[in-house]
Amino acid sequence: MAMGKKRTNDPEGMRRRVLDVAEDSFQARGYHASSLGDLMAAAGVTGGALHHHFPTKKALALAVIDERVAAAVQETWVEPVRAAPSAREGVRTVFEAVAAQLERQGYVRGCPLNNLAHELSLADADFRIALADIFAGWRRAIADKVRTDQEGGGEGGTDPGRFAALTVAAYSGAMSMAKTAQDASVLRDCLDGLRRAEPPPSRNGAAARRRRRVLRRQTIR
Repeated sequence: MAMGKKRTNDPEGMRRRVLDVAEDSFQARGYHASSLGDLMAAAGVTGGALHHHFPTKKALALAVIDERVAAAVQETWVEPVRAAPSAREGVRTVFEAVAAQLERQGYVRGCPLNNLAHELSLADADFRIALADIFAGWRRAIADKVRTDQEGGGEGGTDPGRFAALTVAAYSGAMSMAKTAQDASVLRDCLDGLRRAEPPPSRNGAAARRRRRVLRRQTIR
């Protein structure tokens, strides 16, 4: 009796491969310039296999935004800022790390979120909402870190929401300029500008720390 063929299907692997190809093409060429035929050929999948996972090109783009672009912002920005000693130190770390990476690779594609936001925000409401949610989460992570700094007595004169908006806008603009010029040095210029805009050390912050120490001693007694 003939042995049945061993199944080699890997639906999840195929889905990841399509997402990989789509993510790369949307960043390199843009959503509108990326045809489904080209994506299928690059991923090595049939139309039926593609549509099993992503019924439409729009569904594929939303998956790229939700699963890849959001993850890139989380890895590049949210996690480093949360792990940093302070919000400003986290921002400095990210700007310097991204500038160094771009200089090593020798070319600039731009910010994945910013690239798609420019192309798709006015094209479709679902795209706009998905992209806006990522921007909002990015800003929220930075603002929350500033609030944590304030609880520790720092950043007394800083508005968390405005600082977060300035940081995201500065980075997004710097990446657009770096992409256009194919020169990452503008990231370092923006970082220098953010450094110069830092407020002087807050006397109120030091006073607040002293008050908390006094209150702790009184509580212990």
